[in-house]
Amino acid sequence: MGTVKVLSRSLGRHCGKRSEPYSSQLFDFCKFTQPLIPENSHFHHWQYHSRRTLILQSTSQSVKLNRLSIPDTGIVEVKLDRPEAKNAIGRDMLRGLRESLESIHEDASARVVMICSSLPKVFCAGADLKERKTMNPSEVQFFVNSLRSTISFLEALHIPTIAVIEGAALGGGLEMALSCDLRICGEDAVLGLPETGLAIIPGAGGTQRLPRLVGKSVAKELIFTGRKINGRDALSMGLVNHCVPAGEAHSKALEIARDINQKGPIAVRMAKRAINEGLEIGMESALELEEECYEQLLNTKDRLEGLAAFAEKRKPVYTGQ
Repeated sequence: MGTVKVLSRSLGRHCGKRSEPYSSQLFDFCKFTQPLIPENSHFHHWQYHSRRTLILQSTSQSVKLNRLSIPDTGIVEVKLDRPEAKNAIGRDMLRGLRESLESIHEDASARVVMICSSLPKVFCAGADLKERKTMNPSEVQFFVNSLRSTISFLEALHIPTIAVIEGAALGGGLEMALSCDLRICGEDAVLGLPETGLAIIPGAGGTQRLPRLVGKSVAKELIFTGRKINGRDALSMGLVNHCVPAGEAHSKALEIARDINQKGPIAVRMAKRAINEGLEIGMESALELEEECYEQLLNTKDRLEGLAAFAEKRKPVYTGQ
């Protein structure tokens, strides 16, 4: 299946009333990726044959896709791995992110995604400014639009996503974390959108997602000044869900991922849809959306399994059916 069809199906299933803005963003994403990933490329061969293995490799050397094994089957890790550049986002890493997210979108067994770093004290330092310096204005625009569309695709994934932040999450790195459903950080995390210091603005969703999380006034201060904050400050303003001792963010995120993974997978997906789409519309329409999502669960095998397990005082075994 081509990239356009993959993303079109994502829109039809998961974006609902938000499909118009996402449609525009993801259509651009297709435009950016198609010249880079022809139908007969190695990527398309990899996409459909290697996902049976435990460790999933992308064509990028900067991103590794890891599917956890029993008892954590269903949890998938997207690991940023570019130590020489502090996980700065360049063309290769962006390609790896795109391929990893497309693979997860097509993987019916995936239930929770953790976005994390292979480096101990860095999540993502933002855009690769050394690479950016070699680009002309049209190439910069092309790259930023592609990054924005990739991050929007991460946000539109139908399963829960968790950003695991140790160390620096700056610029595009923080924007990536903002698009996730949950954010877990260590106390020594450093978060910020420093773009105004370079005479630009956040271009991958930061000006829109940050105020939706922390409020307009706080977001304006952080973006206008480019000020960096630590993990505790991020927790106090609602930017992250949990702030734990340095080095323990992955353990906390995995604990939450395991908890989610034990719940009914269709129910979790419907809950995500109801929350995300409902916040963008009026209350009356949002309640109708909730009803629609609830009705889709009534005839599932998982719902009957949940009732049976409750009656039999045992742990339910959900299959996603």
